[in-house]
Formats: sequence, structure tokens, C-alpha cells
Amino acid sequence: MDSTFRSATASDITTLLGFIGELYEHEQIMFNKDIIRAGLEQIVQDDSLGRVWLIYWKDEAIGYMVLTFGYSLEFHGRDALVDELYIREEYRRCGIGTKALQFVEEICCSLGIEALHLVVERKNTQAQSFYRQLGFEEQDRYLMTKWIPSKS
Repeated sequence: MDSTFRSATASDITTLLGFIGELYEHEQIMFNKDIIRAGLEQIVQDDSLGRVWLIYWKDEAIGYMVLTFGYSLEFHGRDALVDELYIREEYRRCGIGTKALQFVEEICCSLGIEALHLVVERKNTQAQSFYRQLGFEEQDRYLMTKWIPSKS
């Protein structure tokens, strides 16, 4: 397996935006390039927020992964969320996703993080099965979100 992971820098943002656009189109998520760019700039400059990696197959960038950090009493302190994981379709089912999640689990372990979360669409049963095989378990609760309007 020739897949590797490289920490993203500010010079990778254009490449990342391309991958994010592909993921958001596939998942039918609204893609606001300016908002996503600002978020990427923040996270690559401040590793207390999380980490971003480009995923390579040999010498070609084929995807990306974003890990963000939170804090939870229930989950024993600092926890992490695989906020986004995207691998181009022609490279899927080659073990790269497994390797990516094992890599991020090792990162979490080195940071003292005991709980790793991810979010998957209810209709994406194939991804759910994949994540279960890697030890992720469904929680008997719903992720609920309320957007808070900016005061600026």
C-alpha cells in the first residue's frame, strides 16, 4: 500500500478546496468557498483546533482528512472528531480509508485523546458498515445542531 499522509499547510488550501468541493457535491452539502477557506486557514495555523492532512497515493494527492478537537466530561476530557474524510472514488476500497483512520487513531493516542467520533449519513449504510469494522459504535442519540447567528 503506497498511501501516505502529509500535514496540510496554507499553501495546500487551493488543493483542499478542490477536494472539499467534490465531497460536498457528492454529499449534497452547500459549499461556500469563502467560509470553508477561512476555516481551513484557521485550522492549519492553529493546531489546538485540530489537524488537516492531504492523503497521497504514491505522489498524487487523492483526498484529505480533517480532525477537530473538543472536550467532554462524558468522554474523559479532550476528544476528537473526524470532521471530514474524503478519498477520490477510484481509490476507494483499496485499504486507504482504513489506513487513514488507523493513522488518526495513533495521533489521538499520542495526544492523550481517549474518544474518537465521526458523523455518517443515515442513508450511507456502506460507510456505516466500514466504520463498524474499525471499531466505531453507534450511540443511542441524535446529533442535533442549532446555527447561532453571528453578532458581527
